[in-house]
Amino acid sequence: MKAYVLTLCLFLATVMAKAQTSEQDIVKVGDAMPSFTISLDDGKKINSNIYAGKVVLINFFATWCPPCQKELAEVQATLWPKYQNNKDFILLTIGREHSVADLLTYNEKKGFTFPLYPDKDRSIYGAFAKSLIPRTYLIDKKGKVVMATVGFNQEDYQNLLAKIEELLK
Repeated sequence: MKAYVLTLCLFLATVMAKAQTSEQDIVKVGDAMPSFTISLDDGKKINSNIYAGKVVLINFFATWCPPCQKELAEVQATLWPKYQNNKDFILLTIGREHSVADLLTYNEKKGFTFPLYPDKDRSIYGAFAKSLIPRTYLIDKKGKVVMATVGFNQEDYQNLLAKIEELLK
């Protein structure tokens, strides 16, 4: 009887967590990537339309988020070295509620070699989701979301790497 109750509780917790996560999603697999503009502190702006025809990986993170730190460390160790020179691949690592100055200070500590982009007012993040980080979106060359993850775990990360490889063939 105890095993039955425990199994039922675990099932309900999983269902509730999935429901809560899906309520926080704005962009889902199959949707088009929303248009957005990255505003840098020097006034320069980067519009997302320049990435048309590319495989785009968008990762939202915060400097204070432990799962984000694990994910970014994996990106630095495995993903970025493999794809940084691929002309068909774009990595957008976006610091939610961080300025360029925040990200420069953070990067001095971490030593990442991939670019970090600011989203001071959450305007970019807000086009994708309501809450929860890290969040990762993989966009195909046609501009469609083909994978979306919340949180970080090795299985999802390995699936992401395989999907990137598939899209770049």
